[in-house]
Amino acid sequence: MIVRKAVFPAAGLGTRFLPATKAQPKEMLPLVDKPMIQYVVEEAVASGLAEIIIVTGRGKRAIEDHFDAAWELEYYLNDRGKVEELAQIKTISELASVSYVRQKEPLGLGHAILCARPLVGAEPFGVFLGDDIFAPAPVPCMRQLLDVFERHGGPVLAVERVPRERLAQYGVIAARPLEDNVYEILDLVEKPRPEEAPSDLSIVGRYVLTPDVFDLLAETRADRRGEIQLTDALKALRRRRPMYAVEFEGRRYDTGDKLGFLKATVEFALARPDLADDFRAYLKSLRL
Repeated sequence: MIVRKAVFPAAGLGTRFLPATKAQPKEMLPLVDKPMIQYVVEEAVASGLAEIIIVTGRGKRAIEDHFDAAWELEYYLNDRGKVEELAQIKTISELASVSYVRQKEPLGLGHAILCARPLVGAEPFGVFLGDDIFAPAPVPCMRQLLDVFERHGGPVLAVERVPRERLAQYGVIAARPLEDNVYEILDLVEKPRPEEAPSDLSIVGRYVLTPDVFDLLAETRADRRGEIQLTDALKALRRRRPMYAVEFEGRRYDTGDKLGFLKATVEFALARPDLADDFRAYLKSLRL
């Protein structure tokens, strides 16, 4: 089956970035001069996914406005002869076909994905978690997963090796090697103790899922916090069909915490030809 659709859960409250996220979505915080969610949507488009489904919640209107046309701004830029800025703004609204669905209650990642079911239908689909930002690469992370899905036909997860002491922050897989950087998943464990983790391969925020995951999500019981966990449904899905993992090639930034966000901001700025030299000189001048 061909994967055409991408689901972006973006209904979270962003509490780790308060007070910045009190009145604006965390997904709209900028890395240099571009909101985080735009980097993720651009990865989806570069991977060949043309239909974007964003799961939003209350207070997320700015995301919809960002990917919509901005006639007044475009008129102003055109009138002032700001050709480069006008091209940038028009490109955003022309990136892809973007649809929205609401998650009315904060019931977890699994529930957010389940909310997209009416728009996804009976098709395989990609899932992008916006906290994980990948540096631009010749082959985007999602494209690497899609290539494996096209070869093997089963769900595919992105994984990354993580130091043992940090494994309790992630879902971790037990797996057997299949081919270069590709594994068959034998089990998934959510946030294990480091000494009990089955490997050091942690699940990060890119998935290719088959539509039968929706039935499993609908049947998944909420955890003690009242949330439906995606990992629980994936464990059940793995018992039904083979599931795969890709140890992706590229650089991932965890922008879900302040330190990761700052690292991404610095490194993305240093990768910009228009900023790199002056910014690098500034950092050197600090003599920290």
